[in-house]
Amino acid sequence: MTSLGTDTRTHTTDVLVVGAGPTGLLLACELALAGVRTVVAERRDAPHRESRALNLHPRGIELMDMRGLAGRFLSRGRTVPGWQFAATLPRRLDFTALDTRHPYALLLAQARTEALLEERARELGVRVRRGHRAVALRQSATGAEVELRGPGDTVTVRAGYVAGCDGGRGFVREAAGIGFPGTRESMTAVVGDFAVADHSHNERARRHGVLVARLEDGLTRFVVMDPLRVRVPSTEPVTLAEFRASLLRVCGTDCGVGEPRWLSRFGNATRLAESYRRGRVLLAGDAAHIHFPVGAQGLNTGLQDAMNLGWKLAAAVRGWAPPGLLDTYHAERRPVGRAVTDGTRAQTLLVELPLTEEYGRPAALLCELLDTLLGMPEVNRHLAGRISALDTVYPPAAPDADPLTGHRMPDIGLTTPAAARPTRVYELLRDGRFVLLRLGLDGGTERAVADSRVRAVTVRSHDGHRDLDGVREVLVRPDGHVAWATHATDPDVLRAERSRALAAWAGPGTGSADQSSTP
Repeated sequence: MTSLGTDTRTHTTDVLVVGAGPTGLLLACELALAGVRTVVAERRDAPHRESRALNLHPRGIELMDMRGLAGRFLSRGRTVPGWQFAATLPRRLDFTALDTRHPYALLLAQARTEALLEERARELGVRVRRGHRAVALRQSATGAEVELRGPGDTVTVRAGYVAGCDGGRGFVREAAGIGFPGTRESMTAVVGDFAVADHSHNERARRHGVLVARLEDGLTRFVVMDPLRVRVPSTEPVTLAEFRASLLRVCGTDCGVGEPRWLSRFGNATRLAESYRRGRVLLAGDAAHIHFPVGAQGLNTGLQDAMNLGWKLAAAVRGWAPPGLLDTYHAERRPVGRAVTDGTRAQTLLVELPLTEEYGRPAALLCELLDTLLGMPEVNRHLAGRISALDTVYPPAAPDADPLTGHRMPDIGLTTPAAARPTRVYELLRDGRFVLLRLGLDGGTERAVADSRVRAVTVRSHDGHRDLDGVREVLVRPDGHVAWATHATDPDVLRAERSRALAAWAGPGTGSADQSSTP
């Protein structure tokens, strides 16, 4: 660990989040929502103007919906019904076939996503310290200290926990001694945002594998993989002349591009952190996993990391976390990171091999075959579920758990005795608490459980879902996944199961309370 200097000002907080990208900001929002004092440190003086990521997938929009933020995002972007599986396949994934209230991708620049999340974080009382770079870190059994170097001063922040959300080259992971194995860069592409472009050539460019997207403020983005330039290191700057030449080679026109706002080169290095936690340090987002941006999964995976970690870290800080709860963050999210990095490597091969002389023709035939398979509804649905993260399932803690356990809870409509109007599951998750649903039962009461960590709701009726047939009760986690479900009908058995589940997930005290009238 790097030692800390002694001539510094010292501040204390519950959690220090390093990095004010989408992952760090959403994590800060989740912590503050749970009453955890949170500070975000960001090395940049101001937010990025350019945007590497451009969209939210269906699960990302669902996360915003759970916290009442979906409207803010949907009003600022544009929805599209699907997304690419690999840039070389003409047929797109169909999100409209997925079981969600948000069966689309939302085209929204990362800069806008960051701005909306920072706005929400500040509403919740989060302090964002811009222009402060983490330069030293030390852990103890009870917390961590991070030295932040800012304009004209150095500050030491003492925190119970530190969350590294500072990207693939970030300081926190390295300072914590967490390995970052993976594959080196073997291919690069170029991206440019232009104020001037001839849109009459857009479809022609897309047919030749160029990604074209209309952005906010009249900008147009082009992403080009030029067979003659794919081995150029990502560290080499991009010029307008090079960009135009690559467009001409790839699709026969330079698409009239001019006045670039941003030019960049990016590679396909793929890495996954050996652990998402070491002591008082946890990793999320690009600090934990990097990959080629096919499928547009990077930002979305980071948001899901933050949603999974937020309530668990808050439980640890507030002192009610059941034994081992915080360790489930690594246990649940690292396999997802592995699946995403493996999946993007496979997609990248479908992009890279057709560009090579040796494998060009066989690779093109393979792409034709896969494109044909994407035309099969069951294949398209399977891959769309994976890319959108709607099919993410966390392993149950017990081998005899109900099949619904670990799955994403569907956002079913509910009619309850106490509510004046029908509601939805995700509306009940606005405050970040657990939700205990008693399905298809008449009567009963609705009151908080123990210290209000759980909202108990008796459901008179709901707009059916095939996975809920015969289910009597469901405990929904704050991140929208099912912690526990049961088909038990015997009152004593049901009560005992419920008590164990509440104690195991929501902590001491909750399992001993009876949340409603006799079942």
